[in-house]
Amino acid sequence: MKTETPDIYDDLQRKLMDAVFPPGEKLKPADLQGEYGCSPNTIRDVLLRLSRVGLVEFEAQRGFRAKAVNIQVCNDITRFRILLEQEGTVWSMRKGGVAWEAKLSAAHYALVHIERQIEREGDMQGHAGLWSDAEKSFHQILISACDSPILQETHQNIYLQFRQQAVNMDRDFSEGYFAMIIAEHQVILDAVLDRDEESCRQAIHDHLKRNIVEPDNEVSETKLRRQEIGA
Repeated sequence: MKTETPDIYDDLQRKLMDAVFPPGEKLKPADLQGEYGCSPNTIRDVLLRLSRVGLVEFEAQRGFRAKAVNIQVCNDITRFRILLEQEGTVWSMRKGGVAWEAKLSAAHYALVHIERQIEREGDMQGHAGLWSDAEKSFHQILISACDSPILQETHQNIYLQFRQQAVNMDRDFSEGYFAMIIAEHQVILDAVLDRDEESCRQAIHDHLKRNIVEPDNEVSETKLRRQEIGA
C-alpha cells in the first residue's frame, strides 16, 4: 500500500502510461482511496497534478478520466517531441562534455541490452517496464546537458503524453521490430558522439516519425478509432 503522495503520484503516472487505465476510463477518488490507503482529497490532488501534465482529463461536475487517444493529438505530440528532442540534443552536443557522453553511452548500453533480450526471447510483456524505463532514460539524457530547464520540463511532460498515446495504439512488435529500433538508437548515439548536428536531427526524426499517422493511412486510423471508442 502506497500512502505517501509522491509514491501515489508515481504509481498512478505509471499506470496511466502503461494503459492499466484504458483511454477515457473514469478515475474516481473514492474508488482509488482504498487501494492507496489515503483520503479521497489526496487522490483528487494527485489527479489534478496529473491533469496538468496532460495524462488525465478533468471537467467540473464530471470528474477525472484517463486521457483519450486521438489521432490528431498523437500526431501533434509526436511532432512537438521531435522538435524538442532535436533542439535539446543539439544544445547538449554543444554544451555537454565527456561526462555527459559517458552517461549517454551507459544509458544506450542498458537500453540496447534490454532490446536485444526482448528480440531473442520474443517476449515484450515480460520486459515492458524495464524497456519503458530504459528508453525514457536514454532520451532524457540526450537533452540533459542543454542548459534549459524549461525545455527539459516541457520535454518530460510531452514524453509522458507521447508514451500514454503510443501504448494505447495498436503497435506492431512483430519480428524485426526491435532490430530496427536497436539500429535507430545506434544511429542517434553515433551522430551525437560524432558531434554531427544535421545527422542527429535526421536520426531523431527518423526514429519517431513512425508514430505519425497520415490521413490516408486507413488501417491505422481504424485501429486508433477503435481505441478512441474503447473497442
